[in-house]
Amino acid sequence: MKMIFGITVILVSIYLGVEFVPVYYSNYEFQDTLKNEALFGTNNATSEDAIRDNVYKRAHSLDIPIEKEAIVVHKSGTMGTGTVTIEAPYTVHVDLIAFPTDIHFDSSSVNKGAFR
Repeated sequence: MKMIFGITVILVSIYLGVEFVPVYYSNYEFQDTLKNEALFGTNNATSEDAIRDNVYKRAHSLDIPIEKEAIVVHKSGTMGTGTVTIEAPYTVHVDLIAFPTDIHFDSSSVNKGAFR
């Protein structure tokens, strides 16, 4: 009986890992993209729309279900001394056998210029 229980726990763990790890890994990579876009957006003359386009393209390449309109980019100040804020909340639906679930991510990044 203990062996059957142990095998069941291992199989359930593998199943949950296969379902959840890719979702969280994509979010990790997307968060890294937001951080880089905020950094480069502060130090370059990149417009808010260009930053939004870059973030949307990366989200699409990672299979993140987000609409372009949901990505909020706010840029203030001048190049090198301004601030760039990016907010990109999204929800991923994971269809598990026993219970489907939604995972909500509030991905965002803020970068302030060197002299701010």
